[in-house]
Amino acid sequence: MAAFHVSLVGRKDLSGEIYRQVRRAILDRRLRPGDRLPPTRDLARTLLVARATVTVAYERLAAEGFVTFRQGAGTFVGELEVRAGHDKATHRSSGALQPRQIWQSVALPTVFEKPARFDFRTGLCDASLLSDREWRRAVTRALRSSATTGGVYEQPAGHGDLRAAIVRHIGISRGVVASADDIIVTNGTQQALDLLARVLLAPGDGIAVEDPGYKPPRQLFKALGIRVLGVPVDREGLIVDRLPSGVRAVYVTPSHQYPLSVTLTLPRRQALLSWAERNNAAIIEDDYDSEFRFGGRPLEPLQTLDANGRVVYVGSFSKTMLPTLRLGFLVTPPSLRAALHKAKFVSDWHSSILAQAALAHFIDDGAFARHVRRATAIYRERHEMIMDAVSRDFADHLELIPSATGLHVTALARRMSADRIAAVTRRAAERGVAVQILSSLAVSASPRAGITLGYGAIPTAHIEEGLGMLRACFDE
Repeated sequence: MAAFHVSLVGRKDLSGEIYRQVRRAILDRRLRPGDRLPPTRDLARTLLVARATVTVAYERLAAEGFVTFRQGAGTFVGELEVRAGHDKATHRSSGALQPRQIWQSVALPTVFEKPARFDFRTGLCDASLLSDREWRRAVTRALRSSATTGGVYEQPAGHGDLRAAIVRHIGISRGVVASADDIIVTNGTQQALDLLARVLLAPGDGIAVEDPGYKPPRQLFKALGIRVLGVPVDREGLIVDRLPSGVRAVYVTPSHQYPLSVTLTLPRRQALLSWAERNNAAIIEDDYDSEFRFGGRPLEPLQTLDANGRVVYVGSFSKTMLPTLRLGFLVTPPSLRAALHKAKFVSDWHSSILAQAALAHFIDDGAFARHVRRATAIYRERHEMIMDAVSRDFADHLELIPSATGLHVTALARRMSADRIAAVTRRAAERGVAVQILSSLAVSASPRAGITLGYGAIPTAHIEEGLGMLRACFDE
């Protein structure tokens, strides 16, 4: 039986109001063909009206074909063909309320809506590499645990077992020294940045970001009224000497800079820490895909070099597990812990406990480490194929930036402008080859020309053919 709302408060023509509101619910498809309406006696009792009042409304609806009576069964919504052009917009105004101007400049992501045959887009991992059996086992265990069936809210910082598992994971894989009390589980990196911005920065404060760099954090900071200032990146990472004065924080991706793929050198890391100390500023370290390394000696995270509690380390499981999992974390200095707990509480109280408990089991059982090892071997092969092909077949157009980490590589244009590169990628997209242009990630008005090539989503067997088609687009 379909449940629907009818309001008679302040109305005079009660039977007419019942008719009009049920009719509107049918036209708006809130009541669908075949839905059973409440018996006249029950609806009359609910609305505190005479049964005859409801009966008159139902008979009028039946006469117009909106409902049908079935002997011994009840009253049902009829098979009505809604008139073309009829929707809610025909009887509701667009609204007098208007959003702040900043939201006019934010575009919803559409890049992943259209599938590509040869998908070199960044930000994606290969979901097929995750063991369904092991992940299903972890979810089943989580469903049976008291943590997910207790019926009470959890602590804002997150599920205790997952925080302890994260500490062990980042301690082994990245050398990050932390306790479970330092971990706050978030709905991905973006929420971690939102919490940090709310706790550290006030409207009008400045934050420095890498140029080029990841766009969603910039949009987030601007939406909160924070001034965003771009700082150029070269082959050694963020140019610390170009950091502007008066900023309260800097957001960096030092292990695998997005999108240039460079690593912040040790002298630059030390210089950045010194700058933060001199300027009483915070460093937000996004270590988004550093689990995947294919060679070279890894540098220590900024967090492990920080002796004064100025670095907040942010991690995510979107690249290592699934983007749809929407789980990330931050490692906070003790001085920010209480405020970040409160910010998480007023934001959404806590992330999904079921997902957190399942991920905790997945890590503790060793399944996560096995998954990362399997995925790294496959990503290494794809990484080498793309590096070799770009160096060999695109040398006249592109200069490859060496990289040994993460899920994408970047190549700078040798002589082509950003507009010409964009034209190449548009031709490629028409043939099913999806590639991201570097200029779309620029902060300044003078973007670099180049492309990024992700290999998280494209099957290894498709790489050669996809790059061949991309090369043909450069030649046209």
